Amino acid sequence: MPNDSAIPQEADIDLAEAAEALAETRQRLAEVPAEVVVVNHVMGLYELAAIHLSAQPPRLFEAALAIDSVACLVEGLEGRLGDEEATLKLALDNIRIAFVQIKDALLKDEEEMG
Repeated sequence: MPNDSAIPQEADIDLAEAAEALAETRQRLAEVPAEVVVVNHVMGLYELAAIHLSAQPPRLFEAALAIDSVACLVEGLEGRLGDEEATLKLALDNIRIAFVQIKDALLKDEEEMG
């Protein structure tokens, strides 16, 4: 049977290691320009929208939320997103078009069925 007194020490070591890893991560993140981090998050939201649009059946509510989040960042931070801004605007336009096309196709299918 393990020594009960060893468990808190192991937990303290794990917490200390986690705190150290978190501090290192925060330091590395602080060295990256904010626009790079924001752009990465925008692309993550774009991917989230694409995942929901490509689901079977498409999850339009979830896709719309992700698309609106991309729009808030891209349009709300216009002029502050660096070299990737034009790419982000194009990606936003494309995902919006895809959303409308998928929604229209679903509505057409529903009309034909019923």
